[in-house]
Amino acid sequence: MHKRLNQYMPMDRKKVFVSGCYDMLHSGHVTFFEEAATHGDLYVGLGSDKTVYDLKGRKTVNSEQERLYMVRALKSVKEAWINSGSGLLDFREDMERLKPDILFVNEDGHTPEKARLCLELGVEYLISRRIPHGNLPARSTTALRNECRIPYRIDLAGGWLDQPYVSEHYPGAVVTISIEPDYDFNDRSGMSTSTRRKAIELWQTDIPEGDREKLAKILFAYENPPGSDYISGSQDSLGIVMPGLNYLWYDRGNYWPSRIEAHNDNEILCWLESRISLLALHPRQSGYHATQNTDITPLKAGELSQAADRLRDAVLKMDASAFGKAMTASFKAQIAMFPNMVNEVVEEAVASIPSHVLGYKLCGAGGGGYLVLFSEEPVKNTLKIRIRR
Repeated sequence: MHKRLNQYMPMDRKKVFVSGCYDMLHSGHVTFFEEAATHGDLYVGLGSDKTVYDLKGRKTVNSEQERLYMVRALKSVKEAWINSGSGLLDFREDMERLKPDILFVNEDGHTPEKARLCLELGVEYLISRRIPHGNLPARSTTALRNECRIPYRIDLAGGWLDQPYVSEHYPGAVVTISIEPDYDFNDRSGMSTSTRRKAIELWQTDIPEGDREKLAKILFAYENPPGSDYISGSQDSLGIVMPGLNYLWYDRGNYWPSRIEAHNDNEILCWLESRISLLALHPRQSGYHATQNTDITPLKAGELSQAADRLRDAVLKMDASAFGKAMTASFKAQIAMFPNMVNEVVEEAVASIPSHVLGYKLCGAGGGGYLVLFSEEPVKNTLKIRIRR
């Protein structure tokens, strides 16, 4: 047994289970496995190539058999296999078979569904932090994939007003931020992953130099060619291409904003970064439609528009209380018009938000994905963001 692990191991051997992709094996993976193995014998379930593609919208660099071979070769791993299921809980049947004492996850791998599964199966749920070994640099698979320098976007308020069938009832703004790809965000999770894939097709590694609005128009046109059955909102292409925080004003019934306010003051962006975090939920299911059972009225669209303006004002004043209230008001205005945005999973996540959180909303069209939290105090088991400058 590896000497470094031996000194920490208890005499009664517990079964510790971890699950993930573990593509492009690096020192961060090894450190994670070594930390997990301090709690007992380590068993590793790997997501199949199909599961990774379904969740991430990309192929793995190394096939499932290559990944399995490398993980099995590590001294800290007692046994490893390819998980038998699919989706975020592709390891459920494997856990039921193994009957582990502990499920061990990183902060960016935590989801409420995993915590509930452990409660159901009577398994201890431990959440680790990404801390590199010794003086080694922090590593993540995402950072090692050169195409992932293209950012994602988060809409902070006003989402849906970039759709003409909403803004025709009341004009207003969508407020977005462009965020660095520090995590491999799940597909179908409200982070504009489909638009980002189109950006990768166009530009491969990063947003090129040039007029940002013109580049966003190119991306918008590429994603929505003539004859498209559904036109994605332009906040997706603008939110990805334009750095910092952007206030996008939409006149009645227009696809493209008539006014764009770009805010790149570093003090404001640092203020936002230190207060925004993401709670991972299950990706929205295939076949999900937020646009069913809608109730769009001028009054409700107006409430969404006004919430976005209050949020913009709160950002410029760096007023945390006002920002949190405006973010939550924007979310409530969204679901008043699009009730399908929320389901039982989302409602449970909202009910579990700590009392010190000042504001919350879902990324994108809802149905799952990521819950955006705004708090002046740290929120456990959430992901921090970096806004692109």
